[in-house]
Amino acid sequence: MELRHLEYFVAVAEECHFTRAAQRLMVSQSGLSASVRELERELGTALFARTTRSVGLTEAGRALLAEARRTLAAARAAKDAVAAVQGLLRGTLTVGTEQCIAGVHVPGLLARFHQQHPRVEIRLRQAASAQLIEEVGSGRLDLAFAIDCGDTPRTVRMLPLTDEPMLLLCHPDHALGGADEVSLHDLRDEPFIDFHSDWGPRRVGDAAFAAAGIGRQVALEVSDVHSLLELVREALGVALVPQHFARKPEAEDLRAVPLAGDGRLTYSSVTALPLEESTSPSARGLLGLLDTVTC
Repeated sequence: MELRHLEYFVAVAEECHFTRAAQRLMVSQSGLSASVRELERELGTALFARTTRSVGLTEAGRALLAEARRTLAAARAAKDAVAAVQGLLRGTLTVGTEQCIAGVHVPGLLARFHQQHPRVEIRLRQAASAQLIEEVGSGRLDLAFAIDCGDTPRTVRMLPLTDEPMLLLCHPDHALGGADEVSLHDLRDEPFIDFHSDWGPRRVGDAAFAAAGIGRQVALEVSDVHSLLELVREALGVALVPQHFARKPEAEDLRAVPLAGDGRLTYSSVTALPLEESTSPSARGLLGLLDTVTC
């Protein structure tokens, strides 16, 4: 089994299409198909269920995909490690981040890393924390800045960035806008504006309400901070957000109300990394700059 076989297999699995995979890899479709067939012969099973209209993974293919990604990531890390011994970081650094993460200024951090290691190609992926952590575990990301969702895969380790409280954000004219603090019970009948279910702040809120045995209505789901703040400004609902969201210019005319007593929630941002032996030299180089670029 060659690394090339695994690379071709992963490309087809991710594209669900042989032609697109060949274009992505800049190889001939016939050569890619032959490589996949050779891998299937070696393993003694079909990896893809092919029809005239679609290509999907078989059960064996799904089992191979995670291991193939980890193997390719380990091979890249091995090459990067040799370059690092020679005093030169090179290759690719693939970073994930959730929006507006606390404890690190991601653009500034990447800029500083690029200044120090110009031969490393930086790739950035923005997504929800649960997805980012899973992609670190599968080898698709070198590291990610995310929210601790409480269900860390065994192939991932978490380094804390910062903790801060969650608070209620509402329109100035809202009935709770003048309160010194609010409880989760005070919010049980409120329509909420929140992120999709795999985002960090949403998971913190969902877990807290579930633990308290209180249902809540998420009326409006968004995928960016700006939209959330705009909808709160239009008095379409309230939001539970990390404290630093309330310091954004778009939130300056909104009311930020602390949560009371046992209802206090903590938003914990982390750096998600592979296990120590699988962490790439470039990821270690970026970690070394964390203390110099924070927010």
